[in-house]
Amino acid sequence: MAVKQTRLSFPQLLEQSILCFTPPRSLCLLTMSRRQPYNGSQMNLVMAVDLGTTFSGVSYSVLDPGVVPEIKGVTRFPGQAPGGSSKIPSVIYYDRAGSVRAVGAETLLEATLERAEDEIWFKTEWFKMHLRPRAGSMLNSTRPIPSLPPHKSLVDVLADYLQYLVKHSKQFIRETVMPDGAGFITSVERRMIYILSHPNGWEGPQQEYMRRAAIKAGLISEAEFDRERIRFVTEGEASVHFCINNGLTIRGNEGIIVVDAGGGTIDLSAYASSPNAAGGLSLKEISQPQCCFAGSIYVTEESRNYFENRLLGSRFYGDVDRITECFDQTTKLQFRDEDEPSYVRFGGARDRDPALDIRAGQMKIPGTEVARFFQPSIQTILSAISQQHLEALTSLHGVTSVFLVGGFAASPWLFARLWEELNNRGIELSRPDTHVNKAVADGAVSYYLDHFITARISRAFYGLRCLITYRSDDPEHQRRGPTLNLVNGKYEVTNSFSVVLKKGVQVSETQEFRARYYTSSLTPPRNIAYNILKYQGTLEDPSWTDVDATMYSTACTVTADVSQISDQLVPMRSPQGSLFYEIDFDIVLCFGLTELKAQIAWDENGVERRSPALLVYEPIA
Repeated sequence: MAVKQTRLSFPQLLEQSILCFTPPRSLCLLTMSRRQPYNGSQMNLVMAVDLGTTFSGVSYSVLDPGVVPEIKGVTRFPGQAPGGSSKIPSVIYYDRAGSVRAVGAETLLEATLERAEDEIWFKTEWFKMHLRPRAGSMLNSTRPIPSLPPHKSLVDVLADYLQYLVKHSKQFIRETVMPDGAGFITSVERRMIYILSHPNGWEGPQQEYMRRAAIKAGLISEAEFDRERIRFVTEGEASVHFCINNGLTIRGNEGIIVVDAGGGTIDLSAYASSPNAAGGLSLKEISQPQCCFAGSIYVTEESRNYFENRLLGSRFYGDVDRITECFDQTTKLQFRDEDEPSYVRFGGARDRDPALDIRAGQMKIPGTEVARFFQPSIQTILSAISQQHLEALTSLHGVTSVFLVGGFAASPWLFARLWEELNNRGIELSRPDTHVNKAVADGAVSYYLDHFITARISRAFYGLRCLITYRSDDPEHQRRGPTLNLVNGKYEVTNSFSVVLKKGVQVSETQEFRARYYTSSLTPPRNIAYNILKYQGTLEDPSWTDVDATMYSTACTVTADVSQISDQLVPMRSPQGSLFYEIDFDIVLCFGLTELKAQIAWDENGVERRSPALLVYEPIA
């Protein structure tokens, strides 16, 4: 896609809603590699689902041997106006029996709204937010996350929505892929790849819920080989792929920050560029990705607070929900100047109260008030950019460019305020000259096809709680005291933290991290289960899980069948004379991918053997 060489001053930004990508001031520019033809032996389909807090979308690519893949969007769903759209509301209506009655754009139809009121349907929205890590922070909001429908689990709701999105996306492809879309879908249905995106910082537990929902929705089966057809990518990583495919140009060795501003979350990622073997673009993370709960829904919630206070005691107080909805759908999207009043049209000609600045069903709001609604989100984004910038500097990469994408990025006021603040810091802010709300879905497909990211930053310390041999000359051991292991008869110390991966380490996709462990038992063990702990505190060298104990949590549990090792064991005798068995093995973890992978490894007659391990995650509270 061509890049317009246009630069606008701050006053001009107030009059222009889109600023296209412009190449940074540079002598050496790296651009994307030309996408290669698909080298598979049979046709296939990649479908990316961007499940957003407020809106969702789907993009796809037909994989045809020998043909360069193209990324396309699904632009037609039930209930949409003629011409369609790439996004539908992340909303489901359930009836009192728990059956799905309307989804997406269907929930906006007058007939749906009337039936929903008459038949007391349950409106489900923001359901994605129930997946958020509880350790994450959220802006103060007077409105709690809407509850799930009665007798419906989070997996149930996610499955219902995924099933709807995929069903109608397949129908769209049937009708648009020539010459035989129906035959194509039938031929690839059991091998097609799904890419599910999620906010930065969401890890194994959230991914496992999404995979279970995909299974329940019928996208894949529970078979292990089928589970591999679900891939995950962070919204930040998908966004940078979108940027590269839509005109982003990066200076050699330059640091960049990509901000995906969505409905619920703001995802930030920082990368440095370097040429790959083919002379194209390769990116590596240079700071820990962030996820802030400061998306556009919080602007709407600020407006709700304002309307409630302003209309309290008036006959219009009962219209607060309607007024807030109208603000969200029109006024918020158009706001660009705090020196000019804004208007919210919510009623008819008879709706009038001059004392409240309501005339002919339209409320007048000072521009300064609307600007105030945006301020918490703007401040959160700027603070997060500063943190990303600081971390990038510690990795010896200066950041001179920030790229803004996502549905919230289309706001003229958000873009103008960020542009002004960052320009004062000597940082260029840009956004694509194409639909920014397609960034995650399109970028998720590009992640699968192009794979520009080759290294990622570890988010925390990862390791295991274990027993270690007691040493009487070690003060830390003395303080904790010895514990007799009744199986092997040795004196050991509890609560040692064996670090497998340190926080802040740049990890390549192929890099493995391993540690050797042993376990003693009275009988040859057939299975093992070890908790992988995550430390997120401030200690630079965490060594004991009883120090800063509240900052340790279970990332996952590694389980594996070790019968192949056990069959070779010979009994050992403890100092007390009892027989026991001791098994030695390595836990091998791969952190460089977008999803954690694990194996166990052991030595067999001088040859390393490996076996897959299963990762089990605790339920989300």
